[in-house]
Amino acid sequence: MQTKFCLTKFSLTIAAALLALTAFSYGQVGTDVKDAAKDTGKATKKAAVKTGHATKKAAVKTGEATEKAADKTGDATKTVAKDTGKGVKKGTKAVGHGVKKGAEKTEDVVK
Repeated sequence: MQTKFCLTKFSLTIAAALLALTAFSYGQVGTDVKDAAKDTGKATKKAAVKTGHATKKAAVKTGEATEKAADKTGDATKTVAKDTGKGVKKGTKAVGHGVKKGAEKTEDVVK
């Protein structure tokens, strides 16, 4: 009977050791998953920060380009307005001279 008791005790010891090893293994897997999740979170944060910086730089460059385009458009509009004004002024003078000559001719005819 003594041998049977030792075998049972030995079996229980092995079962307890396997159970402890299993619990440790599951605990280690949980820690590994947790560490992997932290690493993924850090990498995601770094990527988001880089993307944010790139977006900010692109926005600044777009704003600068828009401002330059607006300045050029304003300059071109100003030039066109000046040229139009000169043309209108010349046209008005020409019409004025024509009206004046016509009035003088009419006056001569009336006399």
